[in-house]
Amino acid sequence: MTTQAIPTLQVLRSEDRGHADHGWLNARHSFSFASYYNPEQMGFRSLRVINQDVIAAGRGFQTHPHRDMEIFTYVLSGALNHKDSMGNEESIRPGQIQLMSAGSGITHSEYNGSNEEQASLLQIWLTPERQGLTPSYTDWSPTKQQRDAKMALLISPDGRDQSATIHQDASIYRIKLEAGDTVSHELAMGRGAWIQLIKGKLQVNNAEISAGDAAFTEENGSISLIALEDSEALFFDLK
Repeated sequence: MTTQAIPTLQVLRSEDRGHADHGWLNARHSFSFASYYNPEQMGFRSLRVINQDVIAAGRGFQTHPHRDMEIFTYVLSGALNHKDSMGNEESIRPGQIQLMSAGSGITHSEYNGSNEEQASLLQIWLTPERQGLTPSYTDWSPTKQQRDAKMALLISPDGRDQSATIHQDASIYRIKLEAGDTVSHELAMGRGAWIQLIKGKLQVNNAEISAGDAAFTEENGSISLIALEDSEALFFDLK
């Protein structure tokens, strides 16, 4: 009889993230970013940046460049207006994501779409499978089935299940559970998992995490997520 592997998870607590308050921007950094430097938190596999940003009404990031990075934005509340050098101009709201492959070089700006209310979002960067890719942009909205699913695939390397496509061997899921719900995911040998909890409280194998916390592992096996209260998270399965 074969015993199923149960990975042990480590935890990064919300309060242990980097913090920057620029007045118009209040940011929490899971990994070293800008003026926040922590040699023990430089990234996780291809995952390089997870910034949780709160942007003041009518403010935002002026036009700036990126290259050789896969960047996606997950809006939590409000609206984010995007404009880039490829001619894309979109407004992204909760439930939608924008995915930008900066590739050989791109410039863009991002602004809070409201002059009255804050906008809250996660901005996430992953290193691409190779450098010098042709820049591209995708705005993605879920189907009804994806909106209602406990675990919905948002981004994948092959666009399966109507997900957005990324230039990296990374599958990124949105977890949305009511209290008492559970989902599980089998992490294959040689891969890593990072679970970023947006709201609520989860039991993830041996770890209990609250909003802003992350649980992560590089051990293969079954990862079980049990909602101790209504919860929302992003789940990264990474090469």
